[in-house]
Amino acid sequence: MNGMSNGFDDFYAIIPAGGTGTRLWPLSREGKPKFLFDLLGQGRTLIQTTFDRLAAICGIDHVCISTGERHVAAIREQLPEVSAEHIFAEPTPRDSTAAIALATAVLMRRHGDDIIVGSFAADHVIRGKLAFIEAVRQAVQTARAGYVTTIGIAASRPSTAFGYIHEGESLAAQIEDAPDATLVERFVEKPNAVTAQAYLSTGEYRWNAGMFVMRASVLMDHLHKEKPRLARAIDAIADAIVDDDRAYAAAVDAARARGENARETVHREDFDEHRDAAMAKHWPSMEKIAFDYAVAEPLSVEGGVAMIPGDFGWDDIGDFNSVAALLPSVDERNNKVLGSVDDVSMLDSAGDVIVPEGGRTIALLGVNDMVVVDTDDALLIAPRARSQEVKSIVKHLAESGYEELL
Repeated sequence: MNGMSNGFDDFYAIIPAGGTGTRLWPLSREGKPKFLFDLLGQGRTLIQTTFDRLAAICGIDHVCISTGERHVAAIREQLPEVSAEHIFAEPTPRDSTAAIALATAVLMRRHGDDIIVGSFAADHVIRGKLAFIEAVRQAVQTARAGYVTTIGIAASRPSTAFGYIHEGESLAAQIEDAPDATLVERFVEKPNAVTAQAYLSTGEYRWNAGMFVMRASVLMDHLHKEKPRLARAIDAIADAIVDDDRAYAAAVDAARARGENARETVHREDFDEHRDAAMAKHWPSMEKIAFDYAVAEPLSVEGGVAMIPGDFGWDDIGDFNSVAALLPSVDERNNKVLGSVDDVSMLDSAGDVIVPEGGRTIALLGVNDMVVVDTDDALLIAPRARSQEVKSIVKHLAESGYEELL
């Protein structure tokens, strides 16, 4: 599918694949984050399913990935259909604004200022394909009208793990073919339990899943106005990448003129001279700021952010409790196993989450509501109720000199 005749011909999807997933340690590590794992036992990793979902909407050639240099090889192995020019590698993490802006700036230079770009995290689980496609379709329509558009998830419980979006008045009369579009009144940080319950009771708040769709020029114009130093650095790197594009294209033409098979003799990843120099100059001092803080929140105050309700199943798999909620029970005692059930033996144990990745048998006797994650070099044992706190033990290990385990 090439995505060029289904209403998404000007739409390009960006998959930011960053973070380490510290709440899923020791399974997820700095060198192999959670998006590279099949956390649902479905035969496809999180980044593979994210790519599949977006490629089905806009076509393989309209999906690109922003990630750390250390993850490029693994992503290329898992997604061989993604060409080298569609992977934007970062030397060091600089948060979501820089990642999204760089991909956007390069795509603008390749395809024009008026393209629509959308950012969708690599490690989210979405159920309800048709509802997701419809939400993205309306978001693209709303972005064409000039809004930075987010997709808000129906809050099924008063969660303290997510930020919230306060929806405002309808925009249906102003935006053709986006009947569910509303203004965003404001974005709010992760609340405490009492505040989360209050949000839920109003019916006016949705979870912020970090999905954003916008015209490329709207994003870059905003950054040039509000974050000019960051925007100028992004422009310089994007210009360098496009210079490398031209060098690669010239080499392909020369190879074909010699009668060679250019696919076999010329590789895009060998043409990064300008990009490498620009990265070395600009990336280390790039401001590290989340997209919500740099773009979404300030624009919402100006009435420049819209929301489309996402009425599909969604989870960011933020911890082992989230994993458990998405896995089937292996017995009548509601135990969940991510991996081979043959490597787990349980007696008088209930409500546990077990990840047997260490190549040995895990035997549980009288163990209830615990997380047990066994890998070849680290073992985590924690109460399920404290799943969100696993990042604290990671911090403790870092401070105690166990960097090799992170």
